[in-house]
Amino acid sequence: MKIVLVRHGQSVWNKENKFTGWYDAPLSEQGFTEAKLAGEILKEENFVFDRIFTSVLKRAIITGEEILRVMDLSWIPVEKAWQLNERHYGALMGLNKKETVEKHGAEQVHIWRRSYSTPPPAMDIDDPRHPRFEDKYKNVPADLLPTCESLKDTVNRVIPYWESTIAPALQAGERIILSAHGNSIRALYKYLLDISEDEISEVNIPTGQPLVIELDKQLKGTKDYYLGDAEKIQAQINEVKNQT
Repeated sequence: MKIVLVRHGQSVWNKENKFTGWYDAPLSEQGFTEAKLAGEILKEENFVFDRIFTSVLKRAIITGEEILRVMDLSWIPVEKAWQLNERHYGALMGLNKKETVEKHGAEQVHIWRRSYSTPPPAMDIDDPRHPRFEDKYKNVPADLLPTCESLKDTVNRVIPYWESTIAPALQAGERIILSAHGNSIRALYKYLLDISEDEISEVNIPTGQPLVIELDKQLKGTKDYYLGDAEKIQAQINEVKNQT
């Protein structure tokens, strides 16, 4: 079995080097191009899917739609889940990453970005950007809506959804693609490939590049690889790594 994971194409806030998190940033022009190219690569590699899972953020939804359009698979079912959202960056949301380093120091920002269990500063619950004020989360229990998240927190919401919904679909024989975000994909990557907390801090997910994980019968990862131009992919990984 295989599952394909794609981080959404570049968003406008990615382009501006901002902490994005749950802010519903649209794709940039480059992001649309990346999504189209991801679809073309998957089509050339003869991938076919029965269902796509996305977050409820439009950069992931539209990336998935564009991939399916290119593959002539727009008719397959789409499952949207808030559990696949990006990590919530709390009070950092909307701040430029390099400017945040200048204000708080490289070491502190590195901890906020890359430590496994240390979250960034929390967003005030009355902040108008808090998810409780958005209609897309009106059916989510209030105590599950974050004011900030570490990667550990992200793992703790992504993996139960994997176990309850995505894994059974794979076990039933469905061919699955997931269009999500850097940290929700890192959460799955850590779980499926049994990556340590230290190792996952060094994993960077490039935008718009299909990541294939091969799975055994117990749905544990046995092999992982990107599809596409290796040099371009490595350049994008380095770009993510060096954002601060």
